[in-house]
Formats: sequence, structure tokens, C-alpha cells
Amino acid sequence: MTGQRSPLPLKKYLLSLEPCAHGGLIRKSSQRYGIPESEILDASANLNPFGTPFEQPDPELDLQELLRKGLEKLEQYPDNRYLEYRMAAAGFVGMGTTYENIIPGNGSTEIIRLVAECVIAEGDVVLIPKPTFSEYEMQCKVMGAQIKYIDQEDIFDLDSELLDEAKIIFVCNPNNPTGKLLLKEQVEEIAKKCAAHKTILFLDEAFIELADPDQSVAYLVEDNDYLFIQRSLTKAFAIPGIRMGFGVASKKFACVLNSARLSWNMGCIADTVATALLSMEGGVNSKYLKDSRAFIVNEHDFLLEKLSRRGFKPIESSVNYIFVDISDLSLNSTELAERMASHGVLIRDCNSFQDIGKDYIRIAIRTRKENERIISTIRQVIYEWGREQAEMQLKENIKAAASCGRKGSNTECDYYPCHFEEQDCTFCFCPFYPCEDTRTGGNWIESSGGGQVWSCLNCNIVHMNKVVDDLLSVFIADGLNKESISKAWKNVMETNL
Repeated sequence: MTGQRSPLPLKKYLLSLEPCAHGGLIRKSSQRYGIPESEILDASANLNPFGTPFEQPDPELDLQELLRKGLEKLEQYPDNRYLEYRMAAAGFVGMGTTYENIIPGNGSTEIIRLVAECVIAEGDVVLIPKPTFSEYEMQCKVMGAQIKYIDQEDIFDLDSELLDEAKIIFVCNPNNPTGKLLLKEQVEEIAKKCAAHKTILFLDEAFIELADPDQSVAYLVEDNDYLFIQRSLTKAFAIPGIRMGFGVASKKFACVLNSARLSWNMGCIADTVATALLSMEGGVNSKYLKDSRAFIVNEHDFLLEKLSRRGFKPIESSVNYIFVDISDLSLNSTELAERMASHGVLIRDCNSFQDIGKDYIRIAIRTRKENERIISTIRQVIYEWGREQAEMQLKENIKAAASCGRKGSNTECDYYPCHFEEQDCTFCFCPFYPCEDTRTGGNWIESSGGGQVWSCLNCNIVHMNKVVDDLLSVFIADGLNKESISKAWKNVMETNL
């Protein structure tokens, strides 16, 4: 029996557990690429681009004063009832909620863990529509759950046998990473069906304040013990460093969760700051949040237009991030994210989401200046990558030509004849690009993304047989490098221009 024991005194199924991947890795990226943290633009974490309420003239909130007030309680244990916070949260949500419906939490992850601990036993079936926030599966796996994945579209037609089998289903609204928002009428139907099968609907409304708070279904909780709603302050108020959030459930459900949660799961600073934020006049429709939503819509339209270019297919979003299909781009999501990070711009590689592959990225909407930097960096990265690929192909063509001669016409090319019939394609990737010499027929043209780019569309010279032969004689003898390129330009190109 001893030989069958786990090598560590832990549950066996935890030994293969891998941590979740998240955005916001500013320090890690700074250390990896040698870029100061202050110079890194983080478009990988979905925070309110409007900035914190403390940066706005309305509401008149003084962060330093709140910190001072919170620190006055530093030598006391927090009142683990968190009554002021819970009353503020209930007022913020509205819809008939009271403090008895509120469960305070140290951010979304702790709330997910709390519900998982209180609901899931080892072997229980959990339904997770994919792709979605990976912490749902992580926290359920810690409890030993059996995860069953369904497609996002399947939540509207949940099989009765599957619901009878499942203990809980997680639905994110708006969904992360796709940004799709379900209307409250759609969620009502899902909640009704789940309750009929005694399956808990864990509804994550972490981004609802930045999308459309009118689509919240918090008004349903009191009459439905199988509905739990999660809300987060991190995203709406752009303060991830102060961990705070809350759950909304029926009074009976909430009472049990409040008894089971960690006794002091929020410290004095988080309690004080969160209570002040949730107490802003207007709640989810405070001037700050209304202005935030208007700001997001404006910048969303700008970023969506700029991202709609060859290889990028951005998907309409209801919230402060955009899900982008890059399957038509030769560069995959991991390579693109890493190259962007090396230039100091972080985007989210969606490869870590369930079975999504390397065809999608997520970009958080930022300020106009930051959004312009994101687009500019994407352009630069694709250009650099394209040059690298072109140089590799060019070297292969020259290597092949050393034994076989000129490549000849590539009649299978989608663009053939892009210059003239019977052109030679050995230098399809021109070693002189961008030569910026109009004698070649090349010229500057307006880029679809703004600015100018050098176009070789009307340059025929490097596709002429004699010119190709002369260029190859240089590159085969001297290799492809700065010196040989300069020599080839002077001895071959200048002679033929």
C-alpha cells in the first residue's frame, strides 16, 4: 500500500494541476525584455481605460484620504460582517438587493473558490462553455470536479440529461474573452431552466458595468436559490492592486456562504476604498461609469476600424476589449504576443483559453494615444516578421539557384503575373527593399493604416532574366549580407537603371 501513495501529501489529482495564464504580466515582461515597467503598455488586462475614479473631478474621491482612513483601523481585526461594504454593494447593484444578499470577497478568484468549495464534491460534473475565463475550471479542478466543456452557443439549448447530471454551470456575461453580451431575457431563460434541474447557474457579471448594467439579472436572486452572481470592482474601477469584489445570491444562499468564507477575507484598506467606490451617487449609473461606457464605445470603434486589416478579423464587442481572429495571418498568436511584448506592448495570447488554438488574441481598449501605439506596434511587428520571412525565402532561392539556376516564373502564385509575363521570381522578395529609388518604378503610396509605405508594384527590373543572372553571380559568390547587397546594387542595379 505504501508504494501506491502520492509522492507528496496532497490529493493525487492536484499533482498535475497547472496554474492559470492571465494578462497583466508587466513585471515579468519588464524582466524578460529589459524594458522599464513604466514604459510598458498593458493591453492584455481588461481594465477601464477611462482611468480610476480618483483621477476624475467627479466623483470627488481622495485616495490618500481613504488610505489614511483605512489605516486608522490597522491595529484592529476587520469587522468580518463587513456591513457597510455589503450595504454599499447592495445600493450599487440596486434591483431590490439588500446587504443580506451580498457576499464580500477578495476579488473574483476568491469568490469562485468559495462557491466551488461550498458546492462541489470530488467527481461532481461542472459545465463550462468555451472559450471563457479559465479560473472557473481551475478552482473546480482544485475541488476534484469532472469538467465538461460545451460551446458558448450551447447554453441556449442545454440538454436536460446534462443539466440533471451537472452540479453547476459557469456563464460569463459579457463573456471573456469574446466580449459577447447576453440580454437579460436570454439569461432569465437559462436561469429558469437551471433552477428546474437544480443546477446552480454561476453568472459572472464582472464586466457588466462597462457594458450595459441594465442587462444584469440581480433582481432574480431572491426567488432563485440556484442562481449566484459575481461582481468585480477590479475591472470597472481599474484598480486590480486592491483586491475586492462580491457575490449576489438569495438571502439563504448568501447566509451560508458568508458563514463559510474566510473570516477576514478583506483587509482594512480594501474595505474602506471599496465601500467609498460602491457608495458613489448613481451606483452603476454614476457619472463616472456612464462617462466610462461612452469613452469605451468611442475608442472601441476607433480600434476596431484600425484592426480591420489583412490578416486581422476583430469581432464586435460590447465591452472594453476586442477578440481578434488572426487565422489568416501567417504569424500565430503566441509569436505575435511575444514580438509585441519585446516592443513594450502587451496583448493577450488566447492560446491558454480552452481548445482555442493559436488563432486568437485579445486586445484591451485603451486611451486614443495608447490605441495608436498598439496599432503602430502591430504594424512594426508584422513588417519585421515579414522581412525575416522574406530574407529566409530569399536565401533559400539563392541557395537553390547555386545548383539549379534561376527560379523562373512562379505561375502558381496568387499574384502572377504581378509584373509581366514570363517574369523570373528568384527575387520575389527583393534584397534591396525598400530601395526608395523611383527609377526602379517603385514609389511611396498611402498605407491603409495611415502614413506612407514603399510599393514595388511597378518595379520590373529585378525580375528580368539578365538582371537576375547578374545579381545571382554576386550573391552566390559573396553570400547575402550588407556588403554583397551594396555591391550588387552598385554593379548591377545602377548599371541597368
